[in-house]
Amino acid sequence: MADKISFLECYNRDHQHPVNKLTHAIGIPMIVVSLPLFFWNGKWAAVLFILGWIFQFVGHFFEGNPPSFFKNPVYLLIGPWWILKRLGRFLLGKPLK
Repeated sequence: MADKISFLECYNRDHQHPVNKLTHAIGIPMIVVSLPLFFWNGKWAAVLFILGWIFQFVGHFFEGNPPSFFKNPVYLLIGPWWILKRLGRFLLGKPLK
């Protein structure tokens, strides 16, 4: 019987390459910021949204796997959580996983 792992553990496993981690650290915040920005400035929101996704796909090119949300759309929420956890570890001086 295979061990079940959490969405966050699976997401972390699928994001190991340093370039992928970097592109996600840039792209995910761009995407998240773009969403409410659509209400005030659609042009800048669209630019951030598109560039954010470009960063995601470039990272997955280096990682050699497809984005996790292709497997399950829940990962669209897990990505920002993963970034927040990594940011928290960085701010606390703990090793990034």
